[in-house]
Amino acid sequence: MEAAIITVAGVSSRFNEGICEEDKCLKAIYYERDRTCTLLYHLIEKCMFAQRIVVVGGYKYDDLKAYCDELPDSMKDKLVLVYNEHYTDLGSGYSLYVGLREILDRSEGVERVLFAEGDLDIDRDSFGKVIAAGSDVLTYSFEPIYAKKAVVLYKDADGRFRYAFNSSHGLLKIDDAFSVILNSGQMWKFTDMERLKAASKKFFEMERAGTNLCIIQNYMDLCAEESFELISLSRWTNCNTREDYRKILEYWMGDVE
Repeated sequence: MEAAIITVAGVSSRFNEGICEEDKCLKAIYYERDRTCTLLYHLIEKCMFAQRIVVVGGYKYDDLKAYCDELPDSMKDKLVLVYNEHYTDLGSGYSLYVGLREILDRSEGVERVLFAEGDLDIDRDSFGKVIAAGSDVLTYSFEPIYAKKAVVLYKDADGRFRYAFNSSHGLLKIDDAFSVILNSGQMWKFTDMERLKAASKKFFEMERAGTNLCIIQNYMDLCAEESFELISLSRWTNCNTREDYRKILEYWMGDVE
C-alpha cells in the first residue's frame, strides 16, 4: 500500500500580508480562475497513485473541509483530513507527525509514504520520477539558494545528507564541511516504515516544537546513505506570495493550452 501526506496547516502569513482580516485565506485552496486552480488540487491530483492521501490542516480548517467536500468523488474516496491543533504554537514538524500517525497507526500494509509540503508546485514528470522510485528519495530544485527562503540540502564530510534552514528567514550558517550543496525540493519518499516510526517517536519525545526536517533528519540518520535516491525537480515553485501563485497559474494555463 502506498500513502501520501500533504501538509497545509500553516497560517499563510506572507501570502496574506497586507490583506484585511476578512479576506485572508488558506494559501493551499486560494484560486483566481476556478476551484481546480489551487495548489492543493494539483497536489492531490498528482498523488492519486496512492491508496490514501492524508491532508493535514489547521489554519482556516473549516474552509479546507468545505473545499475538500466539493472535490470529485474519485479524490474524496482516497482523502483523509486531519486537524493539527498545534498549528499556531508548534512548528511544521507536528503537522508531519500528525500525518504520519494517521498513516502508521491507523493503516495496515503501508510500504511507501510520499510527503510533500502543501505550498509547492512541481512539474508532473519530476513528480512521476519520485513516485516511480523504488528507494527512499530526497529531492532538490535548480532554484538559487537564498537564505531567507531556501532549505539547504548538503552532504557532510562523512558522506551523510544534512539539512540547514533558518526558520526566521534570516542569514543561514553551515558549520560543517560539505562536498555538495543543493536547494531542497521539500518532497520526500520513505520506504522503511519501522525506521519512520522510530524517527517520528524521537521527534515527539524530544523535538516536538521543531520543523518537519527534524523527523526527516531522524529518518535519514537511521538509514544508510546509499539507500537514498537524489532526484532533481525540473520545475519547482515554493508559493510564498500571491505573485508566486500567479506565476504558477501561468504554468498551469500553459499546460492546459
